[in-house]
Parts: sequence; C-alpha cells; structure tokens
Amino acid sequence: MDHRLTPARADIAASFLKGKVTAERYVDPVDRRCIAPSAAIRRDASASAGMDDQVLYGEEFAVLEERDGWCWGFSRADGYVGWVEARALSGETFKADHKITALRTYLFPEPDFKKPPLALLNLNARFLAGEVEGKFVEARGAGWITAHHTAPFSEFAGDFVAVAEAHLGAPYLWGGKESLGLDCSGLVQMALAAAGIDVPRDADQQEAVLKEIWDDVTWSDERDRGDIYFWPGHVGILTDSEHLLHANAFTMDVTLEPFSEAVARIREAENPVRTIVRPPF
Repeated sequence: MDHRLTPARADIAASFLKGKVTAERYVDPVDRRCIAPSAAIRRDASASAGMDDQVLYGEEFAVLEERDGWCWGFSRADGYVGWVEARALSGETFKADHKITALRTYLFPEPDFKKPPLALLNLNARFLAGEVEGKFVEARGAGWITAHHTAPFSEFAGDFVAVAEAHLGAPYLWGGKESLGLDCSGLVQMALAAAGIDVPRDADQQEAVLKEIWDDVTWSDERDRGDIYFWPGHVGILTDSEHLLHANAFTMDVTLEPFSEAVARIREAENPVRTIVRPPF
C-alpha cells in the first residue's frame, strides 16, 4: 500500500486497516475541520518538518492521534497522511455545501467590504452557506464572503486550463496547493478539482488515475490544449500546441513557456516524458 495514503504506523493505525496492516492498536478516525486558510500536512510533528500537502479552509482532517499540539491522521480531501497543527483544526464539523471559485477572496466579519478582513481564503476552500445580504454570503460560524467568488458544490468551472492559467506567476512551494504557493501536482490537482475532477495529490498518483479515465496520447499525436504531460516527478499542462504551463523549481513559480524549450531542459535532467493524457471532453 502507498505509505502516503495509508494511515498506519507500527504503534497505531486507522481501524479500517485492521486485518490489512499490523499495529499495536487501531483507532477510529475523528474528523476535524480546518479553520485556518490553509494548514501544512507535515512529515513529523514539528513546524520545521517538510510539508507534503495542505488542508484548505473547510476541508476535513481525520485525526488518529493528538499530542504536543499536533494531530496525526489523513486528509479527507485527498487521503494524504501526516501531521497538522491542532490549532488549525476545529472539532466542530458541518457538511459544507459551497466552495471558493476565485483564486483567493477575503472572509469578512460582517457583510461590509470596509471592515478589516479575518482571513484570505483560497480556491476550492469550502464552507456552509447561510444568509445572503447584498453582495455577500454568510459562511456559517465564520464570517462573510463575496458571493460571486463562491458556488455550490454542484457547479464546476468549464475549463480547468483557464483555472490553471489564473495561477500564472504564483510562487513555487513544495507541497503547496494554494495560489500563495504551490507545486506542479498541486496546480494540476486544484485546477481539476475546480472543474469537478478529483485526482490524488502527487504527480505519479495523478498519472495512474488519469491514464485510467482519460485518453492516452502518443508523442507523435498533434498536441492540444488540455493535454497533461507527465515526467518522473513532474507534471504540466498544455495551454495550446506550443506552450506548457507548470509550477516548477527552475523558475520557482507557475510559468508559461515554449513547450519545446521546457521539454529539452527537462530531458537534459534525464527525465523524458513518460505519459501524455488528454481529457475526453
């Protein structure tokens, strides 16, 4: 089993893994909801530990253990396992029904844009909608959000490439999946999520899933907008036949560059293209 998605250690494991993994004890997950704009999922219970993923505002994190201000468990959004600071999570759970559709938007204490905002929420953050007042919708128990920056879960972006393009210039951040910092697979995951397509967190996981549900494309085929290219450890999206959009550690941001130049540079690092997929729509 993929250790990134398997909430099990030698001393503790999720109860649903009993009979599949060996652990000293098995624990039922307890869901908590992220109340920070985003919270890092770290490899260890330390602020200096590496970040592999994030929990966005309103997403649930299933807790299996809490100690010293940290919670160990897994994200309900994409299953990623790790440690999250306890202060970023609330025990009060609710069934979210709306999401943020803007790249980022403010959460206000009142339905008044002149009030000092409480937080800056990111694309795909989720909340439970309440009253509507003027141009604002209430995020129950939290504040007020500009209504046209939100949508119910049943509505999706029509063009995931356009969603990805909106991140142009966002800084590169390993493990990030928000416009304030994200990596290559985080960009793909968030753009597809906005269009109603759920994929796992990391590039190799996304490659495996999309190969099953999308069309395979060969190197000799004509390139098209929306094609997704996978290298070992990297992924990018074509915006047209000649340009690749990707978050990368070479430019340290989300950049749009000539496809041929990007492929040549990545190939020099002994990473040839491994898989190409095309959305069947």
